[in-house]
Amino acid sequence: MATVPIVLRGAGEQGYIPPVPGSLKETGLSASFLEQLILNHLYRRGEMSGRVIADAVGLDFRVIETILEEFKLRQIIEVKGSLGYGLVSSTFALSETGRKRARDSASINGYCGPAPVPIYQYAAVVEAQRPKKGWITREKLVEAYRHMVMTDRALSQIGPAVNSSRSFLVYGEPGNGKTYLAEALADIDPTPIFIPYSIEHNGLIIQVFDPLIHRPVERGDRSIGLVNHQRASDSRWVLCRRPFVVTGGELSLEMLELSYNENIKVYDSPCHLKANNGIYLIDDFGRQKVSPTDVLNRWIVPMESRVDHLRLPTGGKVTVPFEVFLIFSTNLSPQGLGDEAFLRRIQYKMFVQNPDVREFVLIFRGLCVEKGLHCDVDMLDRFLERRYLSTAKSFRRCHPRDLISHALDLMEFERLPRQLTDDILDRAYESCFVE
Repeated sequence: MATVPIVLRGAGEQGYIPPVPGSLKETGLSASFLEQLILNHLYRRGEMSGRVIADAVGLDFRVIETILEEFKLRQIIEVKGSLGYGLVSSTFALSETGRKRARDSASINGYCGPAPVPIYQYAAVVEAQRPKKGWITREKLVEAYRHMVMTDRALSQIGPAVNSSRSFLVYGEPGNGKTYLAEALADIDPTPIFIPYSIEHNGLIIQVFDPLIHRPVERGDRSIGLVNHQRASDSRWVLCRRPFVVTGGELSLEMLELSYNENIKVYDSPCHLKANNGIYLIDDFGRQKVSPTDVLNRWIVPMESRVDHLRLPTGGKVTVPFEVFLIFSTNLSPQGLGDEAFLRRIQYKMFVQNPDVREFVLIFRGLCVEKGLHCDVDMLDRFLERRYLSTAKSFRRCHPRDLISHALDLMEFERLPRQLTDDILDRAYESCFVE
């Protein structure tokens, strides 16, 4: 089928909007594909009006009207009733012939959702929704990390990495907020993006939208009316916040490929495809079921070319966009993950150091204010001298949170006033750490 270039229109804060297809050709799908999809919907849901069928497949009624006319002439569907506005208001059900054909169709492809988007249209929208170079500013970073104690040096390391939208290795001792640092970037770009329910490649369907990952944005432009049904955008797409996907030690190479659902004969996309136009955090890097080298080797080409080649069980491959900001977070020494050539493939690196006394105090006192706890300055100085400085114990950014949490639990259990004392802090310390 000849491809139709997709035209993207500006839409203020919503960025680009996929235009509403006005014809079968503009959907990029074949008539036989849409016939199969409509049969699946009618087979599963029973009686449906023309308008409801159009909504179910995410297309204007004018796009599917010819198909319904053909179904009616060939007695694949039966008209059960009408409100008098033509096929759009008619209620349809499968005939016996239609049910047999639908059963045969479902054995080949059981997908029953909005019509998929052809891969070339998907690639065009993903490209259009890339953050523009230089979009992140220091002011935006300061706002994103307002709940954390951050140095100017740290912000200067994070900013260029985010602007690059390439890859970023965050490493250091456990408990210093590496994951927290990455998670603070989840909503730093408030511009919502469009994500397709699914994409299509040579008749194969790959599901993309995942309600566990993607967060739809409420829109105020829903159309109403039975006949004059105006859509603000292509309904095969969902307007969502930019995705933030996290995997940890459970990550395997199989999770980076398409997975096939035998029941409905469709594919589910891997995490990095679901993370397109967003962030993918690989937490605890180096502790996966697969070696760091194997993970990075899998992404060498995508990180450079911005496209990925996903394997199909049939032996073929499908090419998809790879517009993902990869963040690797690890407690391990980078040298233990791989050699110099390995580390060079990750564009940016940041060592998250232990906080010094000043940072530790700022974090501690900030949490006290947040929890409504009185904390005497001299008492905190005595505690730090007694438990940290005199014993050369390393500071960690998570320690204030843990200590205050234990102190509050102790106050609640013993019905004590919400005030930190030397005794409470010592007892909280002893319940937090192994001597």
